[in-house]
Amino acid sequence: MRSSYRRRLGATVLGLAAGVGGAGWLSAHGYGAWAALPLLLSVWAVLDLYRSHVRLQDELTEFAAAIRYRDFTRQYGRQQHRPELQLLHAHFREINAAFRAMSLEKETQYQHLQSMLELINTGILSYEPDTGAVWWLNGALKEQLRLPHLKNISGLARRYPELTAQLTELRPGPPQVVSVPVGPSTVRLLLAASVFQTDGRQYKLVAFQNVGEALDETEADAWQKLLRVLTHEIMNSVAPIASLAETLQQRLHAAGPKPPDAEMREDLELGIETIKRRSDGLLQFASTYRSLSKIAAPTLQPLRVYEVFDAVLHLLQPKLEQKGIGVELLLPDPELTLQADRVLLEQVLINLMVNAMDAVAGRPEPRITLTATAPAGSRPLVSVTDNGAGMDLEVLDKVFVPFFTTKKNGSGIGLSLCKQIMLLHKGSIQVRSAPEVGTAVVLQF
Repeated sequence: MRSSYRRRLGATVLGLAAGVGGAGWLSAHGYGAWAALPLLLSVWAVLDLYRSHVRLQDELTEFAAAIRYRDFTRQYGRQQHRPELQLLHAHFREINAAFRAMSLEKETQYQHLQSMLELINTGILSYEPDTGAVWWLNGALKEQLRLPHLKNISGLARRYPELTAQLTELRPGPPQVVSVPVGPSTVRLLLAASVFQTDGRQYKLVAFQNVGEALDETEADAWQKLLRVLTHEIMNSVAPIASLAETLQQRLHAAGPKPPDAEMREDLELGIETIKRRSDGLLQFASTYRSLSKIAAPTLQPLRVYEVFDAVLHLLQPKLEQKGIGVELLLPDPELTLQADRVLLEQVLINLMVNAMDAVAGRPEPRITLTATAPAGSRPLVSVTDNGAGMDLEVLDKVFVPFFTTKKNGSGIGLSLCKQIMLLHKGSIQVRSAPEVGTAVVLQF
């Protein structure tokens, strides 16, 4: 096909050259009347080249229009044409086949994505912030917000103005929990946003996850654990007080109007002292519980971790030396800093250090390790690790429950207080432990 095109093109150029050359030779030798004959050959060659060029230009224009409108169904080369057109049509067929394969692959990916987005329970909304035009809305979001359809974000504003305002202010970053009244009920949604740009247009992709049921279950579970602890502590104090009061009342009734003798007076004083002591215990318990809910808001400032470690160890050094506990500091970057409240952070570390000291008591070669690192692309980590007795899974599951303790004289609020402080810092606290291996408490800021 390529050789046919070249032969035809060569014959046309040769005919043009021969016609012009022949006409010139005839004119030069005095045969001017005959010079018109070879010129006819030249005219034919020029016309052939012109028609070929126009036809090629028309074919290219039509092909470009088909590409522009994504029409890959046109068939090329089904009829016999000039060699140059046959070669061009062969290239067109190859390009069409490549575009059809790309289009099919893209359509397949789109169908897969559409099916996945329709299957998940998370609502998905994609729209243009500049115009409000909605480009994507999956079935989960329609069900969550009871939307039959949505072409523009302004339609959402008419139904849910507060939610629309929150969407407008939502930026990529940590998810936000919002409450949206939907009909007679209120739905709690976790919103997360992502922004991207293509073809000069900016799009915002928002995920809506219904977390109401999960939050309700978590809240109910927390209340049940807390009520079990409160009931246990209150009953342990109230039951002896009631029993002792009843016993004293029976003794007084049995004595009648006679004044109490020395033995009865001693019993009464002892009983009243016991009631007072248990009542003071209840008051202290209530005061401790109230302290959990009244932690001051943190005053964040850049803190050098080394200085915080040094202050905590300086405070606990006498007890550490007295108990023969070794302390190791692992701080790859001595200049590592944290955004935290110094007082609250020291309180957390002191609680963790005291727990670790109790855990390694009686262990051979007791040791506590303080570590601070800043992994690349992640938030800083501070950990307190010991080689103590460790905890089993049952105990590990309850360590953050207020007033739960395995210590004889423990209050059970240390780790609960640490967790509250870390939540105020927008951070987290995790405990890893294994029996006879040790415990590691990791703080993430």
